[in-house]
Amino acid sequence: MQIINVDAETFEAMLSKFEDFASRIEKLSRLHGDKDMKEWMDNQDVCQLLNISKRTLQTLRDNGTLAYTQISHKTYYRPDDVLKIVPIVEEKRKLAKYKGKQL
Repeated sequence: MQIINVDAETFEAMLSKFEDFASRIEKLSRLHGDKDMKEWMDNQDVCQLLNISKRTLQTLRDNGTLAYTQISHKTYYRPDDVLKIVPIVEEKRKLAKYKGKQL
């Protein structure tokens, strides 16, 4: 572990920059408040809603059918995007059933 000493003036400058940064992030958050994380869905939510496996969900992401956002190795989906693909998933389910398979 390294210990780094900084003089008070440098520390105050760093602290000021950090506070400016935090203020800008807070302002952006207020501007886009309708995109609150509680409105987003995670993998489990989407799998349960669409009644699909995690692997099928991965395929939907990989082929560009379902838009997603990844934050710190966790994947999130906007409910609007998930609702848009419900007909696609239902059609795939019908085709799979016709072929004697399960989605």
